[in-house]
Amino acid sequence: MWADYTVDVAVIGAGQAGLSAAYFLRRAGLAPEAGFVVLDHAKRAGGAWQYRWPSLRLGRVHGLHDLPGLPLEDADADRPASEVVSEYFARYERTFDLPVHRPADVRSVRYADGERSGFLVDTLTETWLARGIVNATGTWDRPFQPWYPGRGTFAGRQLHTADFTGAAEFRDRRVVVVGGGSSAVQQLLEIAPVAAATTWVTRTPPVFRDEEFTPEYGREVVAEVDERVREGKPPRSVVSVTGLMLTPEVRAAREAGVLDRRPMFERITPSGVAWSDGTEEPADVILWATGFRAALDHLAPLGLRERGGGIRMNGTEVVAEPRVHLVGYGPSASTVGASRAGRSAVRGLRSALAL
Repeated sequence: MWADYTVDVAVIGAGQAGLSAAYFLRRAGLAPEAGFVVLDHAKRAGGAWQYRWPSLRLGRVHGLHDLPGLPLEDADADRPASEVVSEYFARYERTFDLPVHRPADVRSVRYADGERSGFLVDTLTETWLARGIVNATGTWDRPFQPWYPGRGTFAGRQLHTADFTGAAEFRDRRVVVVGGGSSAVQQLLEIAPVAAATTWVTRTPPVFRDEEFTPEYGREVVAEVDERVREGKPPRSVVSVTGLMLTPEVRAAREAGVLDRRPMFERITPSGVAWSDGTEEPADVILWATGFRAALDHLAPLGLRERGGGIRMNGTEVVAEPRVHLVGYGPSASTVGASRAGRSAVRGLRSALAL
């Protein structure tokens, strides 16, 4: 099948997982452009970090780990994380001469002619014929907002945590924050001092973790998430297993009542939210901090999903198609897991493709 370019491996996505995979492809001896390429839909380096809200300072970020081969050193903890990490990723690409093409919006990955012929990767402007795929598209492009009765009747504003730009836009507003993850807590803590009122709503009671996050506990968490994807189930996020870190700031917010959690409401009304017992809470804004889903629609032509919607995995390898590896998916959907997954994916592809 005709294509604009031919490579051994196409890496889709240039966030932490994609750059890690590219680094290990370079170390394996694959030449940039001829042996592998990185296709990134963003206009600049930074992965999902470049879209984080400006008031999120680097010092408040939990669990940012170095990329392999180049540590993030002497970073100013008071600078926006979006700026620091984007600069770090750009420096990483330059240091290791990684062949990142952007903006390259991958629309589909399909088999070329026959299944054994490789994969045709279609972008808006060009096509790539690749023998193997490392998919590192993450979740940022797939914000999830659950449906509740009455949602369309709400007279106020609704937005997702991905749209959050800072607390100023919530000044003197009554805000309902929905979600039990770290982003919900971080944004709630920023909003509460300027809002007229805040209400925190979660589907299940939040679990705050006071003890140290040890390597042993980290391995237990990854194993729990890994078990689901090995069974072909949609993955849970790593943070949903770890719980919320009880930092001094979070502890103070709990003592002040900011993190007094309420159970999930039953419906949305034109003027707020309502519970099954008839109580209502007026609101001007509903902030859905309800997470993301894996951005994998472009892989649909390969038919990788199980009946329940998940993809059966063995480490980073797709069981149904060993020439496709998912990094930043399931247990590797964290900064430390993504880097390890890059190494694993390259090792698997070298074996499958005899590189």
